[in-house]
Amino acid sequence: MRILGIDPGLQVCGYACIETAAGQEHVLEAGIIRTDRKLSLEEKLKRIADDMEALLVKFRPEAVAVEELYSHYAHPRTAILMGHARGVILQKVAEVSIKVRSFSATRIKKSVTGNGRASKEQVQRTIATILSLPEVPTPNDVADAIAVALCCANSRDQALGKVMGK
Repeated sequence: MRILGIDPGLQVCGYACIETAAGQEHVLEAGIIRTDRKLSLEEKLKRIADDMEALLVKFRPEAVAVEELYSHYAHPRTAILMGHARGVILQKVAEVSIKVRSFSATRIKKSVTGNGRASKEQVQRTIATILSLPEVPTPNDVADAIAVALCCANSRDQALGKVMGK
C-alpha cells in the first residue's frame, strides 16, 4: 500500500510517499514544496495545489495522511495560514477520490516514538532507525511528513489486527 504523508505549511510543506508491504515500510520519496515569500497568498496556494496534484499523479497513493491543524493561542495567524494550505491539499485529494486520514501532532509523535510530546530531534532519529536510513531526514518538514505517513500505516495495521481478531 502506498501512503502519501503531508505536513502542511504555507511557506514549506513536507511530503513523503511510503510503501508498506508485509509489515515493512520504505520511503519512495520525501521532500518539500516551497513557496516564495514574495508571492501573494493566492499564488502560494496555487503552487501548493499544482505540486500536490503532481505528487498524486506521480505516486497514485491509496491513502493520504495529513497532520491536523494546531493552534497556539499566541500565534493564531499561523494556524489560519496553515489552514489555507491544508484546505488546498484536501481539495486536491478529494478531486481524485483518495481517502484522507487526519492525525494530531501528539498522535503522530506517539505512534512513531511512543511519546506524544517527543521533540523534533527524537522524531527524526526514530524515523531514521525504523526505516534504516543512513542519516536523519531533514528538514523537519520532511521528517514530519514521513512520521504522518508512518502513523497512518500504524493505525491501518492496528485496525486490521482488530478485524482479524489479533
